[in-house]
Amino acid sequence: MKSGGILFFLVVLLFSAGLLMVFNTTSAELLDKGQEGQIYHALIKQFIASILGALAGLVIYSLGYKKVLSFTPSIFFLGILALILVFLPKVGQEINGSRRWINCFGLSLQPSEFMKAIIPLMVIYRFSIKGIPKTFREFCESQLLYVPPIFLILLEPDNGSALIIVTTLIVLYFLYSVRARYWFLPICAVCLVGGAAAYKMPHVHDRIRVYLHPESDLLGKGHQPYQAKIATGSGGLTGRGFGESMQKQGYLPEARSDYIAAIFAEETGFIGMISLIVLFMAIGGLGFHIACHASDEGGYYTAMILTFLIMIQAFINLGVVSGLLPSKGTNLPFFSQGGSSLIANFINLALLMSISKKEQPCASL
Repeated sequence: MKSGGILFFLVVLLFSAGLLMVFNTTSAELLDKGQEGQIYHALIKQFIASILGALAGLVIYSLGYKKVLSFTPSIFFLGILALILVFLPKVGQEINGSRRWINCFGLSLQPSEFMKAIIPLMVIYRFSIKGIPKTFREFCESQLLYVPPIFLILLEPDNGSALIIVTTLIVLYFLYSVRARYWFLPICAVCLVGGAAAYKMPHVHDRIRVYLHPESDLLGKGHQPYQAKIATGSGGLTGRGFGESMQKQGYLPEARSDYIAAIFAEETGFIGMISLIVLFMAIGGLGFHIACHASDEGGYYTAMILTFLIMIQAFINLGVVSGLLPSKGTNLPFFSQGGSSLIANFINLALLMSISKKEQPCASL
């Protein structure tokens, strides 16, 4: 079996466990609120998203990564259009003070989830056509194209997605051996200015304060991180047992999305979490293996950055759940509830499998 087949099997295993946890967590929340009739609602939504993701992935796999890369400019500008639609009345949806979603045939889609991969793919496309920038001016001119979508994402606001996109760009510059003096100092300057501006935003300031002192706001923004620590710690070595979580019964709000790993840790314990981490490590290892055995440079850079994108999101999510990182609203790939995230990650998986079809015995780069 090729690496792509093994990767597909591991992702299906991860998704199946996540689907079970979404139903497990959601049913407890709804039963606690006396909403028995909606027990299967979240499960059905996640399943529909998986079907859409699988169909989109099948199309991507059939086209092949080379064809998809050739379409990247059109996809990129459609993504920018979708980011603009987010701010239009009756089209964009505002949830908890953020405008990140558009209503598409009754489904809520989050364009920033797709732009996490589209922007790096656009960089790969432009570098393959125009080559690596030779001067600082060329580098700056080439990067101006990515300022509007990142700015729109920050405007939503979705600081977590913007941070992930910038991180993937840094990784790409490193992989392409772009001169560090072109991007390191400018990115540091942007991060300092952006960080100072973000710190003045009330929700960002509150998240940092809660991250440093969660006990200072246990009834507010510190409630989820604090309860997540309780859930994670109470699992012990082997966990309370499947379905036996206490935190999902109204103590940890919206646990099926960003904090689903905390419920998983409570029910399966240290052994379960180690198994989950090992599974993600295996997925990451296979992704990098596919990259190193790609038949051309486009496949190599695409596989590397998509694998990194999946792994950095997993790291951030598990870091937030454990209290290592401040809350960023990042889903656990293929595991937690989130239709847009699931569809985007299935598309990323299809691209990786497409690259694996032409695996070489050894790296040819």
